Amino acid sequence: MTQSLLTEIDHVAIAVRDLEAAIAYYRDTFGAEVVHRERVDSDGVEEALLEVADSYVQLLTPTTDTSPVAKYLETKGEGLHHVGYRVADCAAALQSVKDHGGRTIDDAPRPGSRGTTVAFVHPKGAFGTLIELVQE
Repeated sequence: MTQSLLTEIDHVAIAVRDLEAAIAYYRDTFGAEVVHRERVDSDGVEEALLEVADSYVQLLTPTTDTSPVAKYLETKGEGLHHVGYRVADCAAALQSVKDHGGRTIDDAPRPGSRGTTVAFVHPKGAFGTLIELVQE
């Protein structure tokens, strides 16, 4: 049996129109507090991370009308956007996707939030789920 390239679930990302309202909902309803907040201009989003055990709920809102999250909200509305999986080696995991005929959005790993290295796998090759590979 081979060892899994996926080591943990890093986060579940939820696209929202009103980040402050979403933060208030999770805080007031579940007692979840923001542990990290960042604007990622390269992706056109602002994120708030809520810690859940060793993982996060990532609330995402667009900062530009042309960001992928803005387009997602326009076509699909608010809700589950993607799942982020922790990997020990983002480049190796991305290469495995390519080696197995999967479609990728990123050709190579790139900087992500929190100082991570990330790459996205296209949902058309992953049974309808946008996947983010996250190396801490």
